[in-house]
Amino acid sequence: MSSRVLLISANCYTEPYAVFPLGLAQINAALRAAGHQTRWVDCLADADPIERMIDEFQPDFVGVSLRNIDDVAFKKRETFYGAHFDLCARVRRRGAARIIVGGSGYSLFPESLLERSGADFGIHGEGEAGLLALLAALETGIEHRAIPGLVYRENGRIRRNPQQPDRLDRPVLTEDRPERLVDFYLSRSLMLNVQTQRGCALHCCYCAYPLIEGNRHRRRPPELVADELAQLAARGARYVFVVDSVFNSSPTHVVETCDAILRRGVTIQWGCFLRPQGLTAELMALMARAGLKHIEFGSDSFSDPVLEAYHKNLGFEDIRHSAQLASDAKVDHCHFLILGGPGETRDTLAETLANSRRLPRAVMLPIVGMRVYPGTALHARALAEGAITADTDLLEPYHYIAPGLSEHWILNSLSDFVRTNPNWIIGEPPPSFLHLVERLRRRGVVGPLWTYFDMLQRLPVTGSPPPARGG
Repeated sequence: MSSRVLLISANCYTEPYAVFPLGLAQINAALRAAGHQTRWVDCLADADPIERMIDEFQPDFVGVSLRNIDDVAFKKRETFYGAHFDLCARVRRRGAARIIVGGSGYSLFPESLLERSGADFGIHGEGEAGLLALLAALETGIEHRAIPGLVYRENGRIRRNPQQPDRLDRPVLTEDRPERLVDFYLSRSLMLNVQTQRGCALHCCYCAYPLIEGNRHRRRPPELVADELAQLAARGARYVFVVDSVFNSSPTHVVETCDAILRRGVTIQWGCFLRPQGLTAELMALMARAGLKHIEFGSDSFSDPVLEAYHKNLGFEDIRHSAQLASDAKVDHCHFLILGGPGETRDTLAETLANSRRLPRAVMLPIVGMRVYPGTALHARALAEGAITADTDLLEPYHYIAPGLSEHWILNSLSDFVRTNPNWIIGEPPPSFLHLVERLRRRGVVGPLWTYFDMLQRLPVTGSPPPARGG
């Protein structure tokens, strides 16, 4: 059967930049291939009210995607699920369509968010197969309670079925990215996004990726990735970010994906998350030839005891070696750091600050405290230490700080250090940075915002911008 499905991206957050809702494009591809009719509403891009789309399209089902629970910032702690509840209520008041909620943010708290949103069903984790199976069951009246990933109500309780890995060979075509939305995101951030694999086999103590996508890396066919990049380039994108948990899950994945890009003849710049371990000069050179321009290293700390406590299974020498390879290949890079997590002490923080000076020039992006999510090793540690209890509502952001440390002390230490190390970005960017970004965007310079901060540090004292690059 063919149903009318309205897909809604609930995300309205634009920091550090507006992000195209790639998950809905992948859901749309699966629905379209199964013969369903779809329409989109993007709460960030679309000016028309949702009610108007519902009245015009008369959907049988409405899928609402929640991308983020909060901003993961220690100081602001801005949450987004309240707007998600309001959105579901607006849909409910407008008609009889069944409401199905999902998305990466939803998947972290599936039972609680289903109950509070008032939606009919939820899909946690990967959404394509579960959503298709649920629609088929609801259309025909067959049993639906065994569908993998389904969250549903039964006898006054909310139940959640285990996830099942989905196929990754569905092509995401031009029609799966509505033209008006592509134009909107390109006008705001000059970039789009692509996924080359799902899941994560790593064991970082805080990370929710394995909970959302599974605990092993599953690759998309490299030729599909290359075709998708070619489509994005044809639609005007000059920069793409790879949203994988880490792109270098294996040397084989890097080589085969980059080789496919080169065979396809795609000339587009891209950036990605890399694990700072297992890289070689040959792999770095290959990625650069295939278009890699920016690396975001998930380093987390520059102190070996802290890296061990974070379950990173790497050391500072791995980080230093990886950063040197990026520098030698002239690929811009930054390091994401989490300060104050398990195992952090005053001595280890001092070691991280000192070791940062041993790295090739790069931007440092620290956050203070570690966001706790249910089901992670960090959650178990916080419970064991009595920092939280089993009744703590983690929908309200809770950030773990190692015993003996405080946010105030860490921030003061960073403030002192930054006076002589301006490549560290702490807190809100200065007005000069925002003005520079606006000017560079107008001139067509592409790339992530931290690259512009690095540019700012390199400007001559006159403050004139560097020549536009890229494209």
